[in-house]
Amino acid sequence: MWLQCMAATVLIAAVASREVFTNSFLVRFKRSLRHEEAQEVARHHGFDNLGPVLGSDTDWHFAHRGLPHARPRRSIAHTRLLKQHPLVHTAIQQTGFKRVKRGFRLLRVPEPVPAAEPRDPYFPLQWYLKNTGQNGGKPKLDLNVEAAWAQGYTGVNVTTAIMDDGVDYMHPDLKYNYNAEASYDFSSNDPYPYPRYTDDWFNSHGTRCAGEVAAARDNGVCGVGVAYHSKVAGIRMLDQPYMTDLIEANSMGHEPHKIHIYSASWGPTDDGRTVDGPRNATMRAIVRGVNEGRNGLGNIYVWASGDGGEDDDCNCDGYAASMWTVSINSAINDGQNAHYDESCSSTLASTFSNGARDPSTGVATTDLYGKCTATHSGTSAAAPEAAGVFALALHANPSLTWRDIQHLTVLTSKRNSLYDAKGRFHWTMNGVGLEFNHLFGFGVLDAGAMTALAANWRSVPPRYHCEAGSVSTHTEIPSEGSVTLSIETSACAGSGSELRYLEHVQAVVSANATRRGDLEFFLTSPMGTRSMILSRRANDDDSRDGFTKWPFMTTHTWGEYPQGTWTLEARFNGGSGPSSASGWLRGWSLVLHGTRAPPYAQLQPQDPNSKLAVVKKAHEDNALSK
Repeated sequence: MWLQCMAATVLIAAVASREVFTNSFLVRFKRSLRHEEAQEVARHHGFDNLGPVLGSDTDWHFAHRGLPHARPRRSIAHTRLLKQHPLVHTAIQQTGFKRVKRGFRLLRVPEPVPAAEPRDPYFPLQWYLKNTGQNGGKPKLDLNVEAAWAQGYTGVNVTTAIMDDGVDYMHPDLKYNYNAEASYDFSSNDPYPYPRYTDDWFNSHGTRCAGEVAAARDNGVCGVGVAYHSKVAGIRMLDQPYMTDLIEANSMGHEPHKIHIYSASWGPTDDGRTVDGPRNATMRAIVRGVNEGRNGLGNIYVWASGDGGEDDDCNCDGYAASMWTVSINSAINDGQNAHYDESCSSTLASTFSNGARDPSTGVATTDLYGKCTATHSGTSAAAPEAAGVFALALHANPSLTWRDIQHLTVLTSKRNSLYDAKGRFHWTMNGVGLEFNHLFGFGVLDAGAMTALAANWRSVPPRYHCEAGSVSTHTEIPSEGSVTLSIETSACAGSGSELRYLEHVQAVVSANATRRGDLEFFLTSPMGTRSMILSRRANDDDSRDGFTKWPFMTTHTWGEYPQGTWTLEARFNGGSGPSSASGWLRGWSLVLHGTRAPPYAQLQPQDPNSKLAVVKKAHEDNALSK
C-alpha cells in the first residue's frame, strides 16, 4: 500500500555540494535474523548492533566506533568487510545531513511574580492559552483552551512524543506526565532521553516543547500545558552533528501504538536555498505510521512550518509540505505573522509564538533543570501547541483517525484577528466556501470548537489517490510574463481510484533555471482557486539542481470538486526588478487525494453558519445539480 502512495510523494533531495558519511550502516541480510545472530555478525566485524530498522528482522542498524561520526569519504573497507559475510545481502554506509531546531533567538525577561490564581505562577504569561490583552496583545486571540477544559477534555490517555534534543523528565512540572515506556534516546541508544549538558543550555529545546503540551496544572510550578493530563514521551534524536535516515526513521516509527502524536520542531536548514525532505526509510516510517499506527487509526505527525521568513518557502521542506504531516505556522499576540514565519500552500493551520518587541510576549513553558522560561520562540513553539490541542481532541474522541484530525483542523480553525503585517497575503475563499490564507492556512486552532465537534464526529470516508494526468513537454519559461500548462482530468472517474471531494493536491514538478530562487509556481483548480505553490526565494541561487519531480502540495482546495481543468503557471520574479534568469519547465503531473463519498454527510451541524454547515451545503447542492 505505501509503495503505491509513495509513487507521487517520494522527495528527491537536492544534491549536496559535498557529501558527508557517518559511522552508521544499513545492513540487509539474506534471511530473517534473531537479535543474537545479528549481534554476532556485528561483533565479528567490530561493529555495534543498534537494533532493527522499523522492527524488521532483515534490516539492521550497525555502527562502527572506529570510524568518526562524520567524514568526507565513504569507508569502502568497512562496507566490503560487511558484504563479505555470507549472510549479508547489502551494506550501505549512511550519509549525514543537517537538521536544525526551529526557534528564534533567546530572550531574557525578569522572573514573574507568582499569581494567586491559578496556582501556576507563569499562567498569567501564557497569553496563547488565555489572551486578556496582556503586553499589548489582542484580547481573546488565543487557542480557546479554557472552552475545551470546561467540556472536561484535558488529554487523558493521550501520549505526545517530542522528537528533539531530549526531555528533562525529572522536571517537577513534567515528571508525573512523562511516559517512560514510549521514550528512547536514539542519539545514545538507551532508554533515557535526558538532554546533554551545555553551558548555553542549547539542548533546552525539547523540554520547552514538552511543557507546552503536558506541564501539570495547579502545582505551583511554571505554567500549564495545553493538555495538562496527557503524557509526553521523549525521543532524543536531534543532538548530533549530522542526522541519518535510519535515526529519523526509527524515531518516527518508535512505539507507534503507544504514541498518538509525534511533534517535530525541526527540519532542513531554513536558509532560503535548501530543498530537502525525508529519505527513503524515514518516508516509509511516516507512511507506515499513518496507515498502521494507533492500531490502524494512524499516528499524527505535527510539524513546525519553518523559520526562514519571507525569503523561504515551506513547500521546499519535504517534511512540512508532506500530506502525511500537519504543518503549523505561528502568529504573535496581536494577530500579525512573526517576521520569521515562512509561507506556503501546504500549511494547514496556525498557533502562536513570539515576535513582538516586548520579550515577555514569548511562550512561557518549562525549561531545563527544573527551571521555567517565558522566552520559548519560533515555529518551534507553535507545533507543540497544536500537538496539545490534538491531544484534547483525542481525549474527546479516541477513535479519530489521522485524517479526521486534519478535517477537524480545517473545519474549526478560525480567521480571528490573524493578518499579514506586510499586506502580501489576504484571506481568500475557495470554491466550497472555506477561507484560507497563504501564511496561516485555515486559521488559528480553536481547542473548544475542535473538541466539541470531535466528540460527535463520524470518521470521514476512505481516502483515494488519483494520478490525474501529466505533461512531459519541455517548455521555456519567459523572462517576462508566464507560461501555463494545463491538465484536463475526470479525477479517475470509473476506476478504482475515482474521487470526488478533495483533501490534498500535489503538483509534481520538474524545472531548471539559471537562478532557481526567482521561480514562482501557481496552481489553479477547476473551481478557480489559485494557490501559490512556490514563492520567490531571494537566497536561492541554484543553477544546477532545479526541481526534479518535487511534489508541491496545496491544502487550499480542500473540499472542492476535482474534475475539470487544472493549470500550472510558471514565471520568474526578480524581486524589486525584472529577473535575468532563464529556465525550462520540464513537465509536471497532478496527483489528487480525497474521498469518493461526501466527507460530512453523516454529520449534523449545530451552527448554520459554521464551516461544516457551509461546506456540507455546498456538497449537497452540487449533488442535486447533477
